[in-house]
Amino acid sequence: MSIPQEGGGPIESRDQLAAYLESGCKPRQDWRIGTEHEKFGYRKADLKPIGYEGACGIKGMLEGLRDTFGWNELLEGDTLIGLTKGKANVSLEPGGQLELSGAPLETIHETCEEVNQHLAEVREIADKCGVGFMGLGALPKWEREDLPVMPKGRYGIMRRYMPQVGSKGLDMMFRTTTIQVNLDFSSEADMAKKLRVGLALQPIATALFANSPFLGGKPNGYLSYRGEIWRDVDNARAGIPAFVFEDGFGFDAYVDYALNVPMYFVYRNGQYIDAAGQSFRDFLDGKLPALPGETPTLSDWADHLTTIFPDARIKKFMEMRGADGGPWRKICALPAFWVGLLYDDSALDAAWDIAKNWTQEDRIGLRDSVPAKALKAEIQGRSVLDISKELLAISDQGLHNRAKAGAFDRDEAHFLNALRDVVDRGETPADEMFWKYENQWNRDIDRVYAEYSY
Repeated sequence: MSIPQEGGGPIESRDQLAAYLESGCKPRQDWRIGTEHEKFGYRKADLKPIGYEGACGIKGMLEGLRDTFGWNELLEGDTLIGLTKGKANVSLEPGGQLELSGAPLETIHETCEEVNQHLAEVREIADKCGVGFMGLGALPKWEREDLPVMPKGRYGIMRRYMPQVGSKGLDMMFRTTTIQVNLDFSSEADMAKKLRVGLALQPIATALFANSPFLGGKPNGYLSYRGEIWRDVDNARAGIPAFVFEDGFGFDAYVDYALNVPMYFVYRNGQYIDAAGQSFRDFLDGKLPALPGETPTLSDWADHLTTIFPDARIKKFMEMRGADGGPWRKICALPAFWVGLLYDDSALDAAWDIAKNWTQEDRIGLRDSVPAKALKAEIQGRSVLDISKELLAISDQGLHNRAKAGAFDRDEAHFLNALRDVVDRGETPADEMFWKYENQWNRDIDRVYAEYSY
């Protein structure tokens, strides 16, 4: 989840809303990579979740990172809710998940170094308290009522509103983690093409990263239960919007879509004001019930854009949002996959060639079937496994073409190795985990903590 946005003046015309999105356009030499990942914390002694308070709670983790590694605190009122350092931040998620939102970096070598540094820092603080962190797409054991509630204003509003608009919104908030990558676009046309590819192919990423086969201490019947959760969170703000694939799609069409998505809140003077279900269009007209007579700023618009949850979305950059949280190697593989596909023109064209003839019915059908079937799901007679192999070859070539060398590597293609393992075996991380559960762990779900923690 995002931290409050800053720096926007008053909105005087609707044109500013599209202009805000368009202001994110950058020349290719300025394209960057921002990687995000979430992780669950637990007490090693009894495998129970850690709360907010206490030296070994989430607050203690944040204070330890602040005091030991020079992070700057982010407060909501007097409550410590996150950290910042340069252009990176660590944020507090609804059920105590800890998220790194990485800085925009030039290469995957750099972003992977950033991930490594962050996980090493977290582990140093956590080890002193007997706390562990793990990255799975969904919590393997705890029930929702077992989970702590973090003291962050926007989460209270969402917690009240979510059950009104979907059956699994609270599960999304409290019981899931993800890996995401944020990428740039050069123009409106470039944004449109990348967003179409990102939305159409997001179920492929869900399959490749499927890593949530357990819930409540037993198998849940899915390979990506996180993917299943997202099928009924709030369909007014989630999924695969059909209009993105229509002729003429651009920033203005996305503005219309965003204006049709009900609001959650308005952030004023360090407080979240409940505007759940209200209309940003009314806000533009000074008719928002939560703030009668007041009109929005660009910061309010930026905040509203963070509450829209399609599988790929745009702000001043584009977010790929379909992957389960996962082990260390997968955190670096996710940006490699999408950078290889989207940051090279020939790769982008080849990726779009795969998906351009899919109908909206095809796309939704694939999204619906992947959580249970993953690599065995099909679209237009092709398996996700076959499509994944083709996309990995395209991404590999795209990374070779970028030719961004690291200290020991001539390009970034080796970061795809974790995904090559998946398609070579024809098994997702969830398949592997379930096999261990049945054949090595004697169906003891506690074993997942020892084997899948950072």
